[in-house]
Amino acid sequence: MPEMPEVDALVGFLRQKCVGAVVAEIELASFAVLKTYDPPLQAFAGLAVTDVVRHGKFIDLDIDGLHLVIHLARAGWIRWADKLADTRLKMGNGPLAMRVRLDAGEGPHVGFDLTEAGTRKGLAVYAVRGPQEVPGIAALGPDPMAPDFDLRPLLNRKMQIKRLLRDQKIIAGIGNAYSDEILHAARLSPFAIAEQLEDDEVERLESAVREVLSAALSAAAGKPAAELKDDKRSRMRVHGRAGQRCDVCGDTIREVVFSDTSLQYCPTCQTGGKILKDRATSKFLK
Repeated sequence: MPEMPEVDALVGFLRQKCVGAVVAEIELASFAVLKTYDPPLQAFAGLAVTDVVRHGKFIDLDIDGLHLVIHLARAGWIRWADKLADTRLKMGNGPLAMRVRLDAGEGPHVGFDLTEAGTRKGLAVYAVRGPQEVPGIAALGPDPMAPDFDLRPLLNRKMQIKRLLRDQKIIAGIGNAYSDEILHAARLSPFAIAEQLEDDEVERLESAVREVLSAALSAAAGKPAAELKDDKRSRMRVHGRAGQRCDVCGDTIREVVFSDTSLQYCPTCQTGGKILKDRATSKFLK
């Protein structure tokens, strides 16, 4: 799933490619992906893209005051083309969900396709008059990279810290991968309870949030969309590396598997050498 650093890089990429171009047409290949009906997609034709911004993990294209907002969910992605095919999309069950055709002033249309791999569909597009009309944006917590972001008040919850970091209503933009990386950098168990953290643990967590996300944002910035997934995987220290050696201490990275997701951690770095129980029905180490 693309998280804040990848979405931020996609926003920068789209801003560079799209701003100033005029929407020729927005083609739909999946009714399920479009979550709104007013304004209609036809209303965007002939309007110019004036900006592209990020809200948490949402991509917001400002198109002369109307907004096309995209949430890539678990398996969605953006595929840019400097020359789009002339053939029109057909409704179907394939990975292609939507195409945005842009007139850049000369030559054939440029633009991008929205795709989604797999059978579990979560990709969402909202055509709205303002980003706050999107429920997920209206409910977002603070952005951890904002200058005034303060983590401490958000920790006053009897909630596992891994879950807290991923909750978009508490903190915007962090998902499964970067929460694993942050907790490894902070040397904290993913099942530690937020309100029970000691002062030194909170300080380590604050530093880890800033350092991990800042490094990821810098690494992803300027990369084309096609390179972002592989770049993200190459930078992970624990996430997606179960069974491999920890680069910090040399211990074997472990995994906890749930019904629809998993997490990875280093026992030596994060849990005092203890192995966390697997499956949601187990008694977790705190």
